[in-house]
Amino acid sequence: MFITFEGIEGTGKSTQIALLDELLKGQGVATLLTREPGGSCLGQELRRLLLHMDNQDMAPPAELFLYLADRAQHVAQVIRPALAEGKWVLSDRFADSTVVYQGYGRGLDPKTLHTLNEVAVGGLWPDLTLLLDLPAETGLNRALARNLRDGKSREEGRFEAEALEFHRRVREGYLTWAALHRERIRVIPAQDSPEAVFQRVKALVEPLLP
Repeated sequence: MFITFEGIEGTGKSTQIALLDELLKGQGVATLLTREPGGSCLGQELRRLLLHMDNQDMAPPAELFLYLADRAQHVAQVIRPALAEGKWVLSDRFADSTVVYQGYGRGLDPKTLHTLNEVAVGGLWPDLTLLLDLPAETGLNRALARNLRDGKSREEGRFEAEALEFHRRVREGYLTWAALHRERIRVIPAQDSPEAVFQRVKALVEPLLP
């Protein structure tokens, strides 16, 4: 089983994926917890380039192909082998992020991005994608506070430094993309407490348990 978490900055993806990992392990399910960018050895280097404030002037096509390289290596080195071992793979972001951020956010063509992602993932798409949804203002404020608290404002703050309008476009892009892929993407309101949000996550995942 391959489950991904998506959403704008600050929606609580890391918290929810950790809670789900704990639940699954408690049910005796073998899991692999991973993320993008940075899920593979190569991806860790690419994450530094993609998220560092020093690279704010990165051209959108350059950003796109770095994400695609990260994803292709992630699938080949990490995700497919784990699925072959029978593990449930839980990923903090995957291909939908590129379609939405570089498409609806940066203005590249979403259909073209979907086609390029097909090449990068080799046809491997999630069984379930959980889209955590928040107003852009709320998510951005949460993300900025998190980076400041963790001392990562420069190291991983490139997207948080984007204007609020960019984050609004990304949020609307996610909701549009989810509406186009209702068979796979489920939208979860994420404004409540982490515990309340997790109850919604749990309700969607429990029917999939063996």
